[in-house]
Amino acid sequence: MRTAGLQMSNIWAGRIQREPGTETFSIQDLPAELVVLVQTMDLQHHGPDVNYRPYLHLTGELRSVRPSEPLACGITEVTYAPGVGEQVDAFYEFDDAQLVELTQKGYFTAGFSVPDHVLGIEWELPATIDALVLAPSAAYQDAAVVFTNIRHGAELEIDLATSGYDLAAYFSHQSPDRSHSMVVDDDELRVRSTAINSLFTEEDYAMAREEAVRVAPAPKPKETEPSDALDVSEVEAAIAAERAEYQAQLSATTGTLENLFHEHVAWTLNDETTRPEEHGDGSKPSQRRNVRARRASINGSPAMIPISFD
Repeated sequence: MRTAGLQMSNIWAGRIQREPGTETFSIQDLPAELVVLVQTMDLQHHGPDVNYRPYLHLTGELRSVRPSEPLACGITEVTYAPGVGEQVDAFYEFDDAQLVELTQKGYFTAGFSVPDHVLGIEWELPATIDALVLAPSAAYQDAAVVFTNIRHGAELEIDLATSGYDLAAYFSHQSPDRSHSMVVDDDELRVRSTAINSLFTEEDYAMAREEAVRVAPAPKPKETEPSDALDVSEVEAAIAAERAEYQAQLSATTGTLENLFHEHVAWTLNDETTRPEEHGDGSKPSQRRNVRARRASINGSPAMIPISFD
């Protein structure tokens, strides 16, 4: 059964206990669930003894109490009209994993603040209560009257384990270049991961392609690939020609051994050969005879021909 409630600090709580003929029931230290309309939330921190560990301070107005077991007269919930329920202050402690999450979301970034979309709604918080139930009486009322007191209502200590709320998850990632947080929906995030909007339009890409075609260099003519079949005779002839040309260059170069041999030795090995500078009419018959005589003497011919170089 649900009924309206009053605070234990109400003046009638003391009077009914002294009123003769009334039936009351007192309950102490009963676990209960509070329904609190959260109005403010502040991000604060402890002192240096715990390295300024952050926590949340929540304030709100009590709207109902749901005891862990029915109160006297079968009461399962006590409700409070706006402005009637007492003020509740709760302090939410983050665990280590939540602190890591807050750091990743920009806790140390300027402008990091609590989310405002968690305010103005009812939260369910664990607590311990005392209750005084005035049983119904035909002479006074038709329903029981309940007075409640929230143990440590001005300093409720809660966390993820006791409240079931992961408040770190309500914080949004703080953009480093903005002073306000951003809320990103999971569905929207999945859509963005599969369909990314490009910074460039199709017209930009078309213009880029046209520009690339306009400035692209003309293709080089395709070189004729050499045939795999080689003519050995042609290769040998080419090598011989190169060798002869190289030898001729060496012979014509003054100061080389090839030039020395060509100028002073090679022309004597052939009777018809003359010095390069004595071709044609420049030949000296006396030199030819002297050479032939020398050659005959070397070959053992019985010729006693004097040698002169006139």
